[in-house]
Order: sequence, then structure tokens, then C-alpha cells
Amino acid sequence: MSIVDSIFMQMFGRPKGMLGRLGGMIMASMNQAFTYSVIDLLDIQPNDQVLEVGFGSGVGIQRLSSLASAGYIAGIDYSQEMVEQATARNMAEIEMGLVDLRQGSVESLPFEDNKFDKVLAVNSMQVWPDAVFGLREVRRVMKVGGRIALGFTSYSGQSSTGLTQILTTAGFTQARLVETDRDFCALAITP
Repeated sequence: MSIVDSIFMQMFGRPKGMLGRLGGMIMASMNQAFTYSVIDLLDIQPNDQVLEVGFGSGVGIQRLSSLASAGYIAGIDYSQEMVEQATARNMAEIEMGLVDLRQGSVESLPFEDNKFDKVLAVNSMQVWPDAVFGLREVRRVMKVGGRIALGFTSYSGQSSTGLTQILTTAGFTQARLVETDRDFCALAITP
């Protein structure tokens, strides 16, 4: 990995240290509108239980908690810096018990089976060590009929090619792509 790649990974891929904190602030600004559009595709209801994988600075968590005001919002992020930023941004909801943010990895989600109605990941899956393994773990914690949305901006480095097949291989059904000029989102259902 080149020095430039290493710096970008510390800022945006798996944020770490001072560069990670700066990257979190940049991502909060750059990704907010797209994150909201991915959330809108999930049709969040007031009682939904929702998981965001790779929540970054927590702007999506903030929006989710306002939509699922009588539900439960959980998040998992690999980066301690992002957990700290998102916690600060969502402190009131955490204190009310509506939001639960944890540091961890998609490969070992600290949640019970069949818990979540909806799951999303924005600009996250491309840095998972094994996408299919991670998606199978996500499927484990989802309820039957649950909906997943995987969103990617043009600068994520993720290709849309084969994405629906990855979801199908991981055990999801009705996988489809929603594309714009620059961004795309893969949607699927838990059987």
C-alpha cells in the first residue's frame, strides 16, 4: 500500500487518529445527502429496529433516530474515532435508550438473531475483509422480510458490477440496483 493509500485509509476507510477524526468531519459533510437518500429507500417506520454498519460520524444515525422515534437504532463501526464522533452527535438519543453505538466489526455483530427490520451501510462494504461473510452475518441479525440497503458514492471505489450477485450469494432475495449519474444503492430482502 502506498503512503497516499495509507493516508486515505486512515482518513476514510477505517478512520484512525487525528487523520480519522478529520476524515469523519469531511465525510459528515460530503455524505449527508446521499446517506439520507439511502435511508429514504428503506422506508423507515416509527417502530423499526435499524442497524447501520459503518456509521462514521453518525449523521445517518441522527436521521434514523428521528424517523424511528419509537424504535431502536444500533450502529457498529470499526473505528473508535467514529464511535466517539457519532456518540457526541447522538448523545441525547443514546441517553434516552433509543440509540446504541458500538465499536466492532461486521464479521462478528454483537446483536441477537432476527433483531433488525432494516440495515444499511453507506460507503462501508468496500473495506470489509470479506463482503459475503459480512453480509451473511448481517442477514443473521435481520428479521424475515427485513430490508437491506448498501449505498456507494462515486468516490467509494466500489463497482456496481456483481453487487446483486454478492447479496444473493449471502442469502438475500429480490436484489436490485438503484442508480443515479454518480451514486448507486443495492437493495435486497431477507427471506
